[in-house]
Amino acid sequence: MMANPAGTAATARYCGRDFTPAELETIRRLAGAPECPTRAALSRAVCAALDWRTPAGTLKAVSCRVALLRMERDGLVQLPAPICHVPCALPPAFSSAGEAGGPITGSRGELADVHLQPVRSGNADGRLWNELMARYHYLGYDGPLPGAQMRYLVRSGDRLLGALGFGAAAWKVAPRDEFIGWSAEERQARLHLVVNNARFLLLPWIRVKYLASSVLALAARRLPGDWQARYAYPPLLLETFVECQRFSGTSYKAANWIWVGRTQGRGKLDRYNLYAKPVKDIWVYPLRADFREHLRSSSRWS
Repeated sequence: MMANPAGTAATARYCGRDFTPAELETIRRLAGAPECPTRAALSRAVCAALDWRTPAGTLKAVSCRVALLRMERDGLVQLPAPICHVPCALPPAFSSAGEAGGPITGSRGELADVHLQPVRSGNADGRLWNELMARYHYLGYDGPLPGAQMRYLVRSGDRLLGALGFGAAAWKVAPRDEFIGWSAEERQARLHLVVNNARFLLLPWIRVKYLASSVLALAARRLPGDWQARYAYPPLLLETFVECQRFSGTSYKAANWIWVGRTQGRGKLDRYNLYAKPVKDIWVYPLRADFREHLRSSSRWS
């Protein structure tokens, strides 16, 4: 996204990073260099030239690809021609694994072995997660979750109960930022330590009391270790956004999440009030008692 709607500011912001005029010129030079004949090669070269890396030290090539596409859309750079044209959010194919099952009722204590099963893109479980969102989540399936992410299927033994996913945090949310108490500079440096619960689905035929809050509690216990294993750092705070007109947030409250306010009806990347969105309640869940100290610290967290 441009630094302002008119594009007159000295820097441009994309994917949570400010690009200076000198850096944009470096990107343009690399885009025309023979050693960057493809967009994948260009993204790797840009990350290396700008030292754009994850906290684990790897190149942020995926975020860079997204940023480069948005720069091209805004007329800042001309990218190499794409090798192939693939829609970024193909509708998931429906399968027998995602078909509605028989009703499951009762209370949480009557279900044995409730657990979270991590999934990855491209395998059968990842495709099933996409299918469940497309079939049963009110938001549908609109492509991969942004940035670093963890996705889970929820099961009781081998019975499928639902799915949930965690991805990149919203860039700027006033109630959340006031709750943390960090500065704009601290937020920019440490936003990756906040993780968004972007999707939470219990399948429509599951009617089990206290299951939703139990699954949220299970996720809060499991996610930090899975995130550490995948990305080499643990998150410190979870956030989520609940549409006020659809849901009351009872499950989050029961799982000890904290209500911190409401959104202003803007998308998570909309900094200029250009796109109307439903008003949402903002809930957060600290993963450590000293989360504020670390989110507001200038030292590296690992």
